[in-house]
Amino acid sequence: MYDLLVVGSGPYGLSIAAHAAAAGLSLRVQGRPMASWRDHMPTGMFLKSEPWASNLSDPSGRWRLDRYCAGQGVGARHGEPIPVETFASYGLWFARHALPDDVDVRTVTLLRPRPGGFEAVLEDGEVLHARTVALAVGVLPFVRFPEALHGLDPEYVTHSSHHAELSRFLDRDVTVVGGGQAALETAALLAEQGTRVRVLARADRLCWNDVPPPLERSWWRSARSPHSGLGPGWRNWFYAERPGLYRRLPGTLRSRVAANALGPAGAWWVRDRVEGAVELRLGQEIVRAREVAGAVHLDTVTGSGVPGVLRTEHVVAATGFTATAGRLDMLDEEVRARLAPGAHEAPTVGPLFESTVPGLFLAGLMTAPAFGPAMRFVQGADFTARTLVRGVRGRLSGSAGQVRVPRGRGRAGAEAQVPAPAHPVSAHTAPPAPTGGSGAGG
Repeated sequence: MYDLLVVGSGPYGLSIAAHAAAAGLSLRVQGRPMASWRDHMPTGMFLKSEPWASNLSDPSGRWRLDRYCAGQGVGARHGEPIPVETFASYGLWFARHALPDDVDVRTVTLLRPRPGGFEAVLEDGEVLHARTVALAVGVLPFVRFPEALHGLDPEYVTHSSHHAELSRFLDRDVTVVGGGQAALETAALLAEQGTRVRVLARADRLCWNDVPPPLERSWWRSARSPHSGLGPGWRNWFYAERPGLYRRLPGTLRSRVAANALGPAGAWWVRDRVEGAVELRLGQEIVRAREVAGAVHLDTVTGSGVPGVLRTEHVVAATGFTATAGRLDMLDEEVRARLAPGAHEAPTVGPLFESTVPGLFLAGLMTAPAFGPAMRFVQGADFTARTLVRGVRGRLSGSAGQVRVPRGRGRAGAEAQVPAPAHPVSAHTAPPAPTGGSGAGG
């Protein structure tokens, strides 16, 4: 019986595990370390975040990205993007140094409550038991496609997160749907390898982030527009540095910010690789898609109602992710139903990241509606890890009592009380068991 089972080993899962280990909790971490970054992003991509805002979190702050890069002879300087491959390797290095044991790469296929905690079934049938669980499953369960593309054969339509490399599209005709960083960088990489590529987006124009101002500036320039892990400006600073206060905002305001803040935009360093190199079809929306003779026919319409037709060999939907309770397939149906009022709504979390299922804690994109845009980026891992582990320790000691979480959509002031487990247990009653599987990152 572990004190904490961490499901997922990306930046959030590894950061939570590092803080839990330092707190003396018996710990188990499941999932291939940095899998999203290693297996679902093409070679040649870069982090959009600044290097100093891309650290995984450990209590001592020892295992930072700049320290890893220095050891590799690689620069980690402000205004210079870090390759995805470097960041993925950094995550493995972090796991080796900040965690006491290897991560078990096997996938959790089923998670369900049991008296005193939870039962997790692994892909090979092995069963684990833990008093608390932290779900840090990243973004991959939550891929979003435009409605018109639903049901089409993956031979013709894929999501941008489905590709570790893009060579299969060499000398083909590809349409990338979306106007954000994933769409624009994917299109740039395709064009640079010789693919006939275009970007199709609903927006009338593309948005581009500015070159970041220097870190060292006059005090008055810093006061007017402070740096933050989400970009310069007081609003971004609030999102990045005060997610606990963000959670106290009215629910309607949080919903509006979650939908509109930090909207689709390309990094300044990819702009020259797109403009003039990639065909842009802006102000157009797909209303129907169908497979015809080895290609995809897209019926489009402009904002003024002008119809159009586009034939392409493949569509890459770089249309982001939507975290909803119904997408958490590893949870049994009853647990999913308890996480949110509806399957298409985000799970509800309390101030310490505990869900409406006592002992089940959530991290990452799922918590962005509650804690703000920082939870969509590595920037949010530090606050999440520190706060969530505090909640786990309270739950294990029995001092959590009743979990108070918001109830209902748009009702930030209304709260529900969820009883604590019937048998609170000590946080130090069982030593860690052997992993029983091939470790990674160690």
